[in-house]
Amino acid sequence: MRVAIIASALVGGLAAGPAFAADATPMPDPVPVPTPVGLHGGFLSEARFGVFSVDPFSENGSETAALHAELLFQKPFTPADLFTSYFVPRPHLGASLDLDGGVSFAFAGLTWTFDLGERVFVEASIGGALQETRAAAYTSAGLADGVAAGCGPSLRESASLGYRFSDTWSVVASVEHLSNDGLCDEPTSMTNFGARLGYSF
Repeated sequence: MRVAIIASALVGGLAAGPAFAADATPMPDPVPVPTPVGLHGGFLSEARFGVFSVDPFSENGSETAALHAELLFQKPFTPADLFTSYFVPRPHLGASLDLDGGVSFAFAGLTWTFDLGERVFVEASIGGALQETRAAAYTSAGLADGVAAGCGPSLRESASLGYRFSDTWSVVASVEHLSNDGLCDEPTSMTNFGARLGYSF
């Protein structure tokens, strides 16, 4: 009888041994696989439409309005660190149509966006523009008809202050400067001010 009890206890101890060992040293959790940093899930980031005042403070300014449209594309890559990601720009492409028959232009470049809070943000962009050239805009005295634009290619810089109403809609106040210094025989420039409504995809 004692032999049977001892044998039963040994068998039970052997069976329970691994369970006790497992409880004492639990298996570590699997190491999470980091999500690769690469292209976003979409192509377009944002679309903006609005109205700009054309060179209102220049002596040669047309003092007219222009329809302004811009598409911003997703960042080519996004660093895992939020602060570092601010320095990765979004490519942009847009156009400005002068409503009074002045010089219109298309533009492209890069835009950097920095959040100042949950809703307020600032932007800076730089790129190039291709202006519509008009021979009638020139006279022997220089620019005529209030057109402050020269040859086709020019440089374009802009600065903006924005406010997000929601994850989808925002309003952006902007100033843009175009100049063709060094690109044309007649160096000219224009500075436009305006506001746009933005829709984020």
